[in-house]
Amino acid sequence: MVGQNIPRNDNNHQFLMLEVIFSVPCVCMSDLYRSSSNAGMAEFQEKLRLQHENSMHTELEKLLTSAKTPEAEISRKDFEGFKKLFHRFLQEKGPSVDWAKIQRPPEDSIQPYEKIKLKGLPADVASSLNKLAVVKLNGGLGTSMGCKGPKSLISVRNENTFLDLTVQQIEHLNKSYNADVPLVLMNSFNTDEDTKKILQKYTHHRVKIHTFNQSRYPRINKESLLPVATNIGLTGENEEAWYPPGHGDIYASFYNSGLLDKLIAEGKEFIFVSNIDNLGATVDLHILNHLVSQPSGKRCEFVMEVTDKTRADVKGGTLTQYDGKLRLLEIAQVPKAHVDEFKSVTKFKIFNTNNLWISLPAIKRLHEKNAMDMEIIVNPKTLDGGLNVIQLETAVGSAMKSFDNALGINVPRSRFLPVKTTSDLLLVMSNLYSMDAGSLTMSPKREFPSTPHVKLGSSFTKVRDFLKRFESIPDMLELDHLTVSGDVTFGKQVTVKGTVIIIANHGDRIDIPAGAMLENKIVSGNLRILDH
Repeated sequence: MVGQNIPRNDNNHQFLMLEVIFSVPCVCMSDLYRSSSNAGMAEFQEKLRLQHENSMHTELEKLLTSAKTPEAEISRKDFEGFKKLFHRFLQEKGPSVDWAKIQRPPEDSIQPYEKIKLKGLPADVASSLNKLAVVKLNGGLGTSMGCKGPKSLISVRNENTFLDLTVQQIEHLNKSYNADVPLVLMNSFNTDEDTKKILQKYTHHRVKIHTFNQSRYPRINKESLLPVATNIGLTGENEEAWYPPGHGDIYASFYNSGLLDKLIAEGKEFIFVSNIDNLGATVDLHILNHLVSQPSGKRCEFVMEVTDKTRADVKGGTLTQYDGKLRLLEIAQVPKAHVDEFKSVTKFKIFNTNNLWISLPAIKRLHEKNAMDMEIIVNPKTLDGGLNVIQLETAVGSAMKSFDNALGINVPRSRFLPVKTTSDLLLVMSNLYSMDAGSLTMSPKREFPSTPHVKLGSSFTKVRDFLKRFESIPDMLELDHLTVSGDVTFGKQVTVKGTVIIIANHGDRIDIPAGAMLENKIVSGNLRILDH
């Protein structure tokens, strides 16, 4: 067999192994097999990695040739970031953390909010506010709630959208303190056009609004590890070929847009970053004061707001000590054998709200040194046609370990009020909350501060259907738990208290009459009302 040409198949390393073994006579076969198993395998994998990388670069260049000049320049910058991510993806295998190295954070690395608040506020709040810009992550669509266009344009309270409320909050700050806090929206290619049309209505508000776009990365065919896209366009066969690569892209996109340098030149020192659908993420003057009052040698460059974990939050990222640094640990990084431990409310007691305060000069320094260390999130998807693809993403909070003197602040639960579903929407539309200058606060009439648990069935998933099923939003001041399933409608001025479960079986319909008061009741298909 020596001297024969054995067929090469880069998808099957056994052929490579055979070629090595049978072309070297007079050597102990077991020793050779062992050494070639290690060296040959490593060499094969390195060749394969280089081949994948070269093929990807070739395809990206082809995509760029289909773009017009201004678009090509933007895409080239995007692709540089994508190439770095793809290179790391090919090199990294298995969980990105060594579970044995994970330790609880030191006591002083996560400060209670009350301790921060005890410092009080300076006489000149405006000078602190003038060092701040508010950044809202605005890349998501409202598709999960059955809406077209940017999620930020969904009405959530008294016909006000997420964006309306954000503008009202910042305008109120600027007017109250005679300050100049700008609003910055990080859009995606999915939301940019529609958002910019809407921004015209805020022209006469006392808030400067800037936008920049996060990158546009190509989805990767899971089998070939090549882009799905055939050209740079977003329509037709390429409609599903692109994705915004997670909010960790904020650092590079912000820098590339020129807006980072512009804000620094205007005297801004910090950004407050949050998801636009978190209605609890308002500018907190005490946290801001803590940041700007630090001595320059020990200046905290990154604050992550965390809050106490409940059973509903077991999948949320948590803070750990790892290799001497405070580090965000996400469930995707956890080895399978330790997932239950990660979800434990007793071991990991807090989770990341994704409300972050970050130093602008530090972002500039780390980006220019290519020192922003973020774990890769590999997000598998199946396209409408059935093609399996992967998206390489990063999370903004995972860069925490790259910043100096990073700190966690354990904030009240009220600073985490995300609206991800119509169940969340029902809560924020109800009398549980009162609204003042765009900010929602729990009604003082509610005797205990915890938020009720609401679970609406699939008939309520789309906002349009949800609104049709409520003639008016029920009184929920004394509610603990509400579950609704099936074809159910609510009349005007319904009150729900305690635990209420309403289940209409398939083919049945339940109409809760106007003025009904349900307290600790189970309502079933024939409208029998039972004590619970």
